[in-house]
Amino acid sequence: MPPQGALRRGGPMDRPVEDFSLIETLRYEPDTGFVRLRLHLARLQRSARRLGFSAPKNVIGGLEQAVADAVQPLRVRLTLDRAGQTEVTTAPFVPLLPDTVWRVRIAETRLDSSDKLLRVKTTRRGVYEAARAEYRPDEAEEVLLLNEHNEVCEGTIASIFVVDDPDTLRTPPISAGLLAGVLRTELICQRKARVGRIRLDDLRDRPLYVGNSLRGLIRAQLLWT
Repeated sequence: MPPQGALRRGGPMDRPVEDFSLIETLRYEPDTGFVRLRLHLARLQRSARRLGFSAPKNVIGGLEQAVADAVQPLRVRLTLDRAGQTEVTTAPFVPLLPDTVWRVRIAETRLDSSDKLLRVKTTRRGVYEAARAEYRPDEAEEVLLLNEHNEVCEGTIASIFVVDDPDTLRTPPISAGLLAGVLRTELICQRKARVGRIRLDDLRDRPLYVGNSLRGLIRAQLLWT
């Protein structure tokens, strides 16, 4: 972990708030279609309303056109700008093996829980890029961020979950300063996860998972040094 003196906060390093788009990152499976499409579109529309973006038009048509010839799983990136214009790009997607364990480390970069834009997924990525840059790719698959109160928030690309009991996960509240992840929302709605604040001490003796809609839940090992 970087020295304590290296602590940084997220706000100043990001681009001006006017200069960003909304993002949804989806997985497409040729046999079953888009994974969690309803939840992705609901989040996109909700975020657009809250931020005063023009409503997206014919999103489903654009998505279907982008995957029309797909014969393998795809990572699909949908962006929406302030004027309501959308763009869809795709790339091959290779699922993780079922027994994959990601190494997770803790960033010195901090999230600001008062920053409301942390609650939506945007191209305003400076704070996450700074946290990821604290470690080389061979040192960690994911980097975990805390807020100014030293509460656990999220990873740079994934929501955080700890095991409360054999049937229930705990994930931090949005008010801590984090994204309303689509996988997180699904697990809460299915009562497989509940919302509760997480401190670093909670990670010392509880199984840890990270996850997002693209990759699903991934077992994680927190490396303290």
